[in-house]
Amino acid sequence: MKKKEEYESEIDRFFDEGKEDVLHFFDTENVRHPNWEQKRVNVDIPQWMINSLDRESKRIGVTRQSLIKMWLADKLEKIG
Repeated sequence: MKKKEEYESEIDRFFDEGKEDVLHFFDTENVRHPNWEQKRVNVDIPQWMINSLDRESKRIGVTRQSLIKMWLADKLEKIG
Protein backbone atom coordinates (compact mmCIF):
# COMPACT_ATOMS: atom_id res chain seq x y z
CA MET A 1 0.00 0.00 0.00
CA LYS A 2 1.34 3.41 -0.95
CA LYS A 3 1.83 6.18 1.55
CA LYS A 4 -0.08 9.45 1.28
CA GLU A 5 3.10 11.25 0.19
CA GLU A 6 3.62 8.77 -2.67
CA TYR A 7 0.08 9.40 -3.96
CA GLU A 8 0.55 13.16 -3.70
CA SER A 9 3.82 12.96 -5.60
CA GLU A 10 2.23 10.81 -8.31
CA ILE A 11 -0.75 13.19 -8.64
CA ASP A 12 1.68 16.12 -8.94
CA ARG A 13 3.60 14.27 -11.66
CA PHE A 14 0.37 13.56 -13.57
CA PHE A 15 -0.52 17.25 -13.38
CA ASP A 16 2.93 18.39 -14.49
CA GLU A 17 2.83 15.97 -17.45
CA GLY A 18 -0.62 17.18 -18.47
CA LYS A 19 -2.34 13.86 -17.86
CA GLU A 20 -6.00 14.44 -17.22
CA ASP A 21 -7.37 11.31 -15.56
CA VAL A 22 -6.48 11.33 -11.86
CA LEU A 23 -9.81 10.07 -10.50
CA HIS A 24 -8.37 6.64 -9.81
CA PHE A 25 -6.39 8.26 -6.97
CA PHE A 26 -9.58 9.19 -5.12
CA ASP A 27 -12.38 7.33 -3.37
CA THR A 28 -15.37 8.58 -5.36
CA GLU A 29 -17.76 6.08 -3.74
CA ASN A 30 -17.73 7.84 -0.36
CA VAL A 31 -17.57 11.51 -1.30
CA ARG A 32 -19.08 13.82 1.31
CA HIS A 33 -19.80 17.50 0.98
CA PRO A 34 -19.53 19.40 4.28
CA ASN A 35 -22.69 21.34 5.09
CA TRP A 36 -24.61 19.60 2.29
CA GLU A 37 -26.19 16.91 4.47
CA GLN A 38 -29.96 16.94 4.27
CA LYS A 39 -32.00 18.07 7.27
CA ARG A 40 -35.77 17.98 7.35
CA VAL A 41 -37.65 21.15 8.31
CA ASN A 42 -41.37 21.76 8.63
CA VAL A 43 -42.92 25.02 7.49
CA ASP A 44 -46.58 25.94 7.73
CA ILE A 45 -47.61 27.66 4.50
CA PRO A 46 -51.04 29.08 3.65
CA GLN A 47 -53.03 27.24 0.99
CA TRP A 48 -52.87 30.11 -1.51
CA MET A 49 -49.05 29.88 -1.43
CA ILE A 50 -49.17 26.11 -1.93
CA ASN A 51 -51.44 26.63 -4.94
CA SER A 52 -49.06 29.21 -6.41
CA LEU A 53 -46.04 26.97 -5.76
CA ASP A 54 -47.79 24.05 -7.43
CA ARG A 55 -48.68 26.11 -10.50
CA GLU A 56 -45.12 27.40 -10.88
CA SER A 57 -43.53 24.01 -10.24
CA LYS A 58 -45.79 22.43 -12.86
CA ARG A 59 -45.02 25.24 -15.32
CA ILE A 60 -41.26 24.74 -15.10
CA GLY A 61 -41.44 20.96 -14.66
CA VAL A 62 -40.00 20.43 -11.19
CA THR A 63 -41.43 19.26 -7.89
CA ARG A 64 -42.73 21.69 -5.31
CA GLN A 65 -39.82 20.79 -3.03
CA SER A 66 -37.29 21.44 -5.81
CA LEU A 67 -38.85 24.80 -6.57
CA ILE A 68 -38.69 25.85 -2.92
CA LYS A 69 -35.04 24.75 -2.71
CA MET A 70 -34.17 26.63 -5.91
CA TRP A 71 -35.83 29.81 -4.70
CA LEU A 72 -34.25 29.58 -1.25
CA ALA A 73 -30.79 28.97 -2.73
CA ASP A 74 -31.24 31.92 -5.10
CA LYS A 75 -32.28 34.26 -2.27
CA LEU A 76 -29.49 33.09 0.03
CA GLU A 77 -26.88 33.60 -2.69
CA LYS A 78 -28.11 37.15 -3.22
CA ILE A 79 -27.84 38.08 0.45
CA GLY A 80 -24.42 36.41 0.63
